[in-house]
Order: sequence, then C-alpha cells, then structure tokens
Amino acid sequence: MTLSQKPRVRFAPSPTGFLHVGGARTALFNWLFARHEGGTLLLRIEDTDVERNKPELVDGILAALKWLGIEWDEGPFFQSQRLDMYRAAAERILASGAAYACYCKPAAYAGGDAAEGHEGEGDDEGAKGTKNIACPCRDLTDADRAAKEKEGIPRAIRFRTPRAGTTKFEDAVFGSREVQNAEIEDFVLLRSNGLPTYQLSVVVDDIDMRITHIIRGADHLSNTPKQVLIYQALGAAPPLFAHVPLILGPDRTRLSKRHGATSVGSYAEEGFLPEAFRNFLALLGWSPGEDLQFLRTNELIQRFTLSGISRTNAIFDRAKLEWFNTQYLQRPPVEELLPYVEAKLKRAGLWEGSQASRDPAWFARAVDLIRPRTRLLTDFSGWARAFFTDNFEYDPEAREKFWKDEKVPALLAKLTEVLTALPDWNHDACDAALRGVAAAEGVKAGLLINATRVAIVGRAVAPPLFETMVVLGKDRVIARLRRAFEFLSAR
Repeated sequence: MTLSQKPRVRFAPSPTGFLHVGGARTALFNWLFARHEGGTLLLRIEDTDVERNKPELVDGILAALKWLGIEWDEGPFFQSQRLDMYRAAAERILASGAAYACYCKPAAYAGGDAAEGHEGEGDDEGAKGTKNIACPCRDLTDADRAAKEKEGIPRAIRFRTPRAGTTKFEDAVFGSREVQNAEIEDFVLLRSNGLPTYQLSVVVDDIDMRITHIIRGADHLSNTPKQVLIYQALGAAPPLFAHVPLILGPDRTRLSKRHGATSVGSYAEEGFLPEAFRNFLALLGWSPGEDLQFLRTNELIQRFTLSGISRTNAIFDRAKLEWFNTQYLQRPPVEELLPYVEAKLKRAGLWEGSQASRDPAWFARAVDLIRPRTRLLTDFSGWARAFFTDNFEYDPEAREKFWKDEKVPALLAKLTEVLTALPDWNHDACDAALRGVAAAEGVKAGLLINATRVAIVGRAVAPPLFETMVVLGKDRVIARLRRAFEFLSAR
C-alpha cells in the first residue's frame, strides 16, 4: 500500500449462523477504520462450506449489519461464485513447486484443514495451531504420481511448507510476529472434491480485491503464517494485519449462548438502539485514548485508529450495554428517537389510529416525558403503553397497594367532578385541583396522587403525575378516572 492509496478492508462472514457479537464488532472496526481513513469496505460472504452453509442466513446477516448502521461500499461478493479462481490459483501454486498433489483419503488430510475458521464470528471457536503433519505424498516420485493418476485416485493439493526457516508478518496490534516453519503443517489448499479451503480462498480473494488491511479476531493469528506463505507463493505482498482481542463473558470464558443473547438480531428485538450498540461494541477492545464513554458515531469515526486496539481480551458486560442504551434513549434530541419508538409501537399494534399517529407534536411530547424512565425501546409498548392506547390493564400489585383504602372510589369520583369543571388544563391547575380535593376530604395528597396514577396509566411507577395528565389530555384523564371508579365499584 502506497502513502497515497486509500485503505481497502473487508468483512467476511460465513452463513453458518446468525451475526454474533464478535462478528459485529469485527465488522464495526473495519467500517470505522474505512470511514476514518476515507477508504473502502467490502462485504464478502464466505459460503464454500457446503455442509454447514445455510443460504437463508445471508439475509439475516445483511439485515443485522444494516440495523447496526454498517454500510458496505462494494459487494456482497459470494465465494461460491468464484470457485474457478481458487482452483486456478491452486494449480498455479502446484505448478510452481510450492505445493504438491496429495492422494490420501480426505480423513487422512483433515488435520491440515482443522485450523480453518471463517472471519465473521470473532467470538466463536476459531483457529488452533496444529503440529506439522508429515504427508507421504510430499516425497512421491514422478512415477509414483503418474501411477496414482492412472488409477484415478482423486487428489487434493497441499502446500509444501518449508522445513526450515521462519515466516514473519506485521500485526498492527500484536507487533512483529515470527513462526518457525517446522511448526506449520503441509496444509490443504484444494480438496479432492475441487472445493478450496479457507486458507486458499481468503488469500486469493484478498489479492483480487486489493485488500490493504485485514482486521479480524485474534483467534486467526495462527492462520496468518499459512496465509503469508500463500501470498508469497502467488507473488503478492501480504496486507497489514490487525488482530483484535476476543470477547469474553463475565466469567472470562468465550462469549456464548450461556452468557445470554449473542446474536445482533436478538438485541434489536429486545429494544436496544443501534447507535447505543455501536458505542458499546466499539469500546470492546478499543480505546479513544481518553476516559470517554458516550461517543456518538461521528466521534467514533473521527477518533478510531488501529493503534487504539488493545491486546487484552474484552469483557461483555450486559449491565454496561443497558447503561449505554439508557444514555441514547435520554440524551440525544427526541426527534432522533421518534422513528424507533414508532417502529416498536407499530410492531405492538399500538400505532394505527392512535393519537401518536395523528399528532406528531403530541407524539414527541409523550416520548420526551416517558424516556427518562426507559431502559429499552420495548418499554414504550410495555409499561408505557397507556400513553398510546386506552386498552391497558391495571397492574395487580399497584392496584393492591394504592387502591386498598376504602376512601379511594369516592376520592376518584370527587376528583373527576373537580377536573371536569376546570377551565384550563395545565400542570398547575391539575396539581391545585387534586390537592384541593385531598384537603377537602381530609386525606394526604399522596394517597390521591398514587391512586390517580394507577387509574390513568395502570401502574405505580410512571412519569410525574401532573405532567402525565397534561400529555394525556383532559378527556382521556376524565374517561380513565370514570373507568377506574366503575372498576372499583364493581368489586
């Protein structure tokens, strides 16, 4: 890569599962780096594993990336459509003498492929080093090979790893790395069924796509020497590697389903905001260099550098993710939040025909009142549903706690009468009316405040009562007070 060349990076998931947290973090780091440097992000689907691939998962991966706000510039490219290129590269390496034909049964050379792992899932089990496997086919004579070809024995193509010396590469995170060639097995490039291995296809693609930087999980460090050897055999300079730390659960083991949800789609379903998730993911293994937490996406792009990536494994902290979500629910301008709340209300069947759908200004006021008490987007269609529909239940615990006083029905009836007569409907008028009723009836204002809150929103915990009454409006409040009185009278 020359000084004037803009970086070209890629995210390369395999459609063998959903997009998980580790893969999403890898995609995010590539995207942030490309945007910071004015470079290009490619999306490549590594779908050559015919036994494990599920084509229908591709749409889910693309949808998860789009939800996360990661926009790729080129692609998606599919490896399954590029098989001839991989076969040609394997034959070229074979012809150069850097590889040899292997006639062993597939089970015998499976070990040479055991270190494979696609790069879309940095939190899954990844590459592990294997000891050098001595394949007898390496030393076959021309006559031996001709005899096996004549017998029609299927052949794989295996890389002829040098027996001596070392293989070196530069890593932006881990520094200069050097591996003894004696520790690298003669790994398979092309299987006997004509399908490429991960090691071959990834290098051929990265050369063809002019990739300058490879940003991926640290579980791929052990794959890198093999890939460097392939680059050399194909006469190409390796890109700069940047292996990012793994993501662990709170118990310091690999993040997995037992730690809770791990797929990006599940967090979207739960009600996390994309930007909150981006902010949280970005700080799993990367630091802006200061003690900063809340970073809007434009700030992440501005600050992101490979030098900020840590070598230390990151810990996935669900409580911290929820904290980020509350920040993004509460701090940005309410207008940024409205489309997400609208989408949740539509999914819950609370949008069509509602006041929120008819009156944008009212919708913004309601969301602004509710959001200081929310943790997830689903709260708007959950505990706050009474703001958007008259079809809500009274919470049994709230009912039991705040409607148990035998004076409550009469108090609600009197309050309804007084509120109906109010000429102005505002915070102070509602406040004065309720406190006046409480004083006249000889009860503490708190008793009537709590009983009224349950009557108009069905819950004990909600935004401040008088602000809630103003947002709901006079007609709805009075109708709900009458409904509560009827409910209590029927008991």
